[in-house]
Amino acid sequence: YVWTFTTCATVGQVPVNLGSAANFVVLAGSTVTNVNSVGTIVTGDLGLSPGSAVTGFPPGVLVGTQHVADPTAAQAKLDLTTAFNDAAGRPGATIVASGELGGLTLAPGVYQSGISSFGITSVNLTLDGGGNANAVWIFQMPSSTLTVGNGRQVILAGGAKASNIFWQVGSSATLGTTSVVQGTILA
Repeated sequence: YVWTFTTCATVGQVPVNLGSAANFVVLAGSTVTNVNSVGTIVTGDLGLSPGSAVTGFPPGVLVGTQHVADPTAAQAKLDLTTAFNDAAGRPGATIVASGELGGLTLAPGVYQSGISSFGITSVNLTLDGGGNANAVWIFQMPSSTLTVGNGRQVILAGGAKASNIFWQVGSSATLGTTSVVQGTILA
């Protein structure tokens, strides 16, 4: 008998399946509010279901289609809930005790805040794929918030892709002026 085996040194996470929610750059349940409405440009579709309150567009600019309380938004919202629960249930999280991600360089994996929220407020965060274009990051904040300070950035290195980064946020995400966040925020 001859056996052939293929083994992997490490098995990483698979991306979260967004379903039809992947077609949206903004998708919410009750309200979409654009506070800095004059300088905002959103490129892609905006969806809201079951709510109907979208404010700040115009004067903010939407380069895409707005779906409010229609079947397209309703299905995307269902798919978003499935994706959120998938991200929340991923095991093996590394705990970031302080919750502050600024100044860190993180390898692919699942990360959970030791204080329930994550912030990128002191300096930028770097995500390094280590040459793996399929590297996945999942950030779990099951009952709290994500805060990105003014001008702070999520920097991609080593083949990291925004399409493989997922922020599972229990309540709200606050993105500061001129901040650059990579990935999908599921809140």
